[in-house]
Amino acid sequence: MAIHIYNTLSGKKERFEPLEPGKVNMYVCGPTVYDSSHIGHARSVVVFDVISRYFKSQDYDVTYVRNFTDIDDKIIDRANQLGIDSRALAKKYIHEFYKDMDALNVERASVEPKATEHIDRIKKIIGTLIQKGFGYQIDGDVFFAVDSFKTYGKLSGRNLEELEAGARVDIDKRKRNPFDFVLWKSAKPGEPSWRSPWGMGRPGWHIECSAMSSKYLGESIDIHGGGKDLIFPHHENEIAQSEAAFDKPFVKYWIHNGFVNIDQEKMSKSLGNFLMIKEVIKSYHPEAVRLFLLSNHYRSPIDFTEKAMEEATSGLDRIYALLERAQKKTGLSPETSGFKMGEYWEGFCKSMDDDFNTARGIGVLFNAVHKLNRLLDECKNRLSTDTRTTLQSAYIDILKMGNIMGFLVETPGTYFEDKRYKGLERDSIDQAIIEKMIEERTAARKAKDWAKADQIRKELGKRNIILEDRSEGTIWKVGR
Repeated sequence: MAIHIYNTLSGKKERFEPLEPGKVNMYVCGPTVYDSSHIGHARSVVVFDVISRYFKSQDYDVTYVRNFTDIDDKIIDRANQLGIDSRALAKKYIHEFYKDMDALNVERASVEPKATEHIDRIKKIIGTLIQKGFGYQIDGDVFFAVDSFKTYGKLSGRNLEELEAGARVDIDKRKRNPFDFVLWKSAKPGEPSWRSPWGMGRPGWHIECSAMSSKYLGESIDIHGGGKDLIFPHHENEIAQSEAAFDKPFVKYWIHNGFVNIDQEKMSKSLGNFLMIKEVIKSYHPEAVRLFLLSNHYRSPIDFTEKAMEEATSGLDRIYALLERAQKKTGLSPETSGFKMGEYWEGFCKSMDDDFNTARGIGVLFNAVHKLNRLLDECKNRLSTDTRTTLQSAYIDILKMGNIMGFLVETPGTYFEDKRYKGLERDSIDQAIIEKMIEERTAARKAKDWAKADQIRKELGKRNIILEDRSEGTIWKVGR
């Protein structure tokens, strides 16, 4: 089945046909590095990480570019507030971004360029736009004339007449049109600046991405992505300046992810409800965060709540518990030689082929977990060859699905031991006491003293210890 992608530009799902067969060129707008990354940033990065992984699994040669905006008004303002150099500030938050994303098991992009490393290319494109009549210079600033680009607004569905009627933009009377956007900003005292034909200055935000994407992916690319908040004006402006400069279509497929809300409210500075990634992963396992972020379709909003995170944590526990059980009871292993991908992998791929529907793909994964647990319950004696083949195939499918979504990277033993250690340390619980109580409960159950067994379970529950009775014995874990 072919991959179909919802294209923001057309407003419908389209069959994916790359510009060059077998290859995918994808550019995604990365962070402006003036502060710590929040959970909204994590969603975008994780979504496109999964898209990249899936393309690779389908034998595409993927070149994925995700940039850093390391020169910007926000960076300069924050650096001035802190009394440090803007380059030092950007370096600090690039380092922190990597630390957060490594914790979330995000693969590095093929190329991760910085805007300040591409000033010469930016100036060259601006010069081309001026020469062609799309750009104009005033007092050392250079603007793009939106009136000169006839299809301006084709991505966002807005037209200039409507925009001007409801305009809430800063009025700069030097502009020919209120929506003309800056390509080059003249230098202000104390700000970073570079020499240019228009005087000392620095690039505008939009032109940076056109310069970096065209350098590493060419003047026409397959996929450009980012959050929905970037559709207008950032991506709209990228289209205008790129197509005006290069005289060819800029992007074939535009992909935009939805927002993360916090307890049904949009994240905003005014509400003070920004959740930083480094704080979230102190409370929740990073793989549970990934599972949560992928539990809704990427175009839909997703609501970060304690309940949602507890469900993601419980779900991750369930998957790891199945893997651990399968290994201990049947000796199944991640070894894939001699086994073809099975029905669950096929179902997962069908979901992913439909506009990267990870929510449905996760449903397929949990169906596989349920099926394997049921088969293991039925395995009283030695496994038949057919049963072992079925189990091993489904087991490998689960690992493969987990790999695409970026979790199940630990061994079950390591996952539970780490979680158990952190939980016991957090709740000041003695492991030896827990195991002794479980032994007493097991003895009570054998003696059919159900009242005592239930009482021990309740006492353990008060200590945040969760029990799971299986045919091969009782296992325990610490609740979050």
